[in-house]
Amino acid sequence: MMHALLPRLILFRKEVIQLWNALWARETPLYLKAATLFVAFYLVNPFDIIPDVIPLLGWVDDIVLIPLMVSWIVSRLPVAARVYAGKYGPTVDGSARRL
Repeated sequence: MMHALLPRLILFRKEVIQLWNALWARETPLYLKAATLFVAFYLVNPFDIIPDVIPLLGWVDDIVLIPLMVSWIVSRLPVAARVYAGKYGPTVDGSARRL
């Protein structure tokens, strides 16, 4: 189980950095910026779906929902706003043709 968790934590870290940079990019749509701010607010907000005062169970919604929301937002970022998109050269169209 541990070796399945480590790659997900590394991916989550990269997605959080990507969201931080996309928050300041002009190309990022306003609704995605608002969703990013909502995720940050949800993380620090004392009112959760399951209250944190319930031992362990209160943290489960944070441990599950926050990475899901972050991944969802990153998957909807426009290519120009993605931090790593242009790092390895120009971005090409991802569509393919059959011959």
